Amino acid sequence: MRIRASSTEKGESKEKDQDDKFNPFGFVTDNPSSRSAIQLPETPADDGNVGQMIDTRFDPRPICPQSRIQDKGKEYGSYVKSGKLRWFVRETGSAKSRRGTILFLHGAPTQSFSYRVVMSQLSDAGFHCYAPDWIGFGFSDKPQPGYGFNYTENEFHDALDKLLEVLGVESPFFLVVQGFLVGSYGLTWALKNSSKISKLAILNTPLTSSSPLPGLFQQLKIPLFGEFQCQNAIIAERFIEAGSPYVLKNEKADVYRLPYLASSGPGFAILAAARKANFKGTFDEIAEGFATNRWDKPILLAWGLSDKYLPQSVAEEFQNGNPQNIKLKLIEGAGHMPQEDWPEKVIDALRMFF
Repeated sequence: MRIRASSTEKGESKEKDQDDKFNPFGFVTDNPSSRSAIQLPETPADDGNVGQMIDTRFDPRPICPQSRIQDKGKEYGSYVKSGKLRWFVRETGSAKSRRGTILFLHGAPTQSFSYRVVMSQLSDAGFHCYAPDWIGFGFSDKPQPGYGFNYTENEFHDALDKLLEVLGVESPFFLVVQGFLVGSYGLTWALKNSSKISKLAILNTPLTSSSPLPGLFQQLKIPLFGEFQCQNAIIAERFIEAGSPYVLKNEKADVYRLPYLASSGPGFAILAAARKANFKGTFDEIAEGFATNRWDKPILLAWGLSDKYLPQSVAEEFQNGNPQNIKLKLIEGAGHMPQEDWPEKVIDALRMFF
């Protein structure tokens, strides 16, 4: 069954991004939101970085970037220790919520911040919500590869198992997954743990062997160039904007940018994860694992139609593999991250499904 959401204007909170082409060397001048937030010194080589984050439109005083935004983007969140790893986990609602628990898993190179609006309103509707930052992403720990965490698929699975045990998440629960790399690992984890899941909702995520791989992940695999690219200070916001019809507001871009400005850790984490990933093999595993006769639980595909990475045909091909259990809801006006582009439509879809 295919349901098309109504099309309306998004409003003044969104701006159209006229430049969709990704230029790894143009991450200041080509990015509209970053152009207004980052200023280069007259001699960039003397500065030691891409530039100082200042915004004189609101406060003319020079401010250290981290002191200005270090507390941004931590709504509903707290740190949770699981073994030797410290996770940043967002939580809304109560464990006694009458409608059950929803676990939200983000993709690379972003963080659980993208789910903040969806979580807030679904908890108001009676759900208990968790959204962790995967290890290596957002505000969670970012161990150096080779020192306790190597960013392999199995290690991500094992770490998630231990986190859910610490959180006391009772099965079965609802699962929502979105995005590349660790987003895909959320789905392969679901295949291994189907008994723990009541219903599964998938936002734009690679689901079949025909799923294109964005240039970012191809570039990360290139020796030396990958090391340079992973330290791009605005890697996350640029990836979001390149997959969306909109430009992030500066206050949102600040949050996605902060982990990559704070240290080199998240850059090397995504570099290690991308180089160890078997993308096409994982896409095939997902397509086969959720096919008819192998997966019998309800799945909702809430698919942003303006996704510049994954076309609608990926969602349709995946649905055709298990039409009895997979329902496709097309979300007009939303791109690769519909929970960020148009959370209201995602909320409506999830409320009806769950």
